[in-house]
Amino acid sequence: MNSRIFKILKNPKLLFLTLGQRGFFNWMDDEKYIKIAYKILMKKPLNLDNPKTYSEKLQWIKLNDRRPEYTMLVDKYAVKEYISKTIGAQYVIPTLGVWSHFDEIDFDLLPNQFVLKCTHDSGGLIICKDKTKLDKVKAKKKIEECLRHNFFYGQREWPYKNVPHRIIAEPYMEDKKTKDLRDYKFFAFDGMVRALFIATERGSKEETKFDFFDDDFKHLPFRNGHPNAEKLPEKPVCFDEMKELASKLSKGIPEVRVDLYEVNGKVYFGEMTFFHWSGFKPFEPEEWDYKFGSWIKLPDKRGN
Repeated sequence: MNSRIFKILKNPKLLFLTLGQRGFFNWMDDEKYIKIAYKILMKKPLNLDNPKTYSEKLQWIKLNDRRPEYTMLVDKYAVKEYISKTIGAQYVIPTLGVWSHFDEIDFDLLPNQFVLKCTHDSGGLIICKDKTKLDKVKAKKKIEECLRHNFFYGQREWPYKNVPHRIIAEPYMEDKKTKDLRDYKFFAFDGMVRALFIATERGSKEETKFDFFDDDFKHLPFRNGHPNAEKLPEKPVCFDEMKELASKLSKGIPEVRVDLYEVNGKVYFGEMTFFHWSGFKPFEPEEWDYKFGSWIKLPDKRGN
């Protein structure tokens, strides 16, 4: 048996979400699905009547704050026009092409280095550093699998439900100093940046590391999803500029994570993420779940 399938079958957490992502529970209403997923993944019942923690409030927002503009904000292609108008075109990574199907891509027109990504999910990503070595068969398989799936059904993150399934190409970007494309993920609450995290050691033989900082770049003593790094990442050169941009982009939104890149001294927009870990990843210690939750002021319920 395929080792990945065996791992999923042995793990009820992976099994439930994998089946959900594959559409097996599409018949289930969102609240019921979220309550089951929360109980499995967080090992405690979900309190939607009086949510206190960050994790609980994210589930409440999934069900009750469904503004149509959120769909555009998570669309990796459509959001670019909004970003250009809101904070400036200089922060937008150029688009080299957009397609509905992999076979529509004319690779001869793309540069030697580029990135392919799906506009509607967080997994359809192909990084090409040398076009002559690109395995197009493998890339097509990955992209087309992502195109077939609706990212909404796995965690019921409503903004993704009606995003058009497309492919975009962007230039490959790398910072000359770090030889990496490092993003800085700012947690913002209706215009107020409270924290950020930086992921390091991605793609290495070791486990990815997550380190959280406050809005003054003081390291915060908790874990969420991955261990802390032994050597903390340095404060980005454009830290204050990025905070200002994240604040501006989050105005009027109860909670959103604004992901920004710093490349050779310049800031670029990455994406807006409404549900960090989908609200299904414990904080260690748990007091930080309550701390982050205290920063969210829930809006009035909105129509679905």
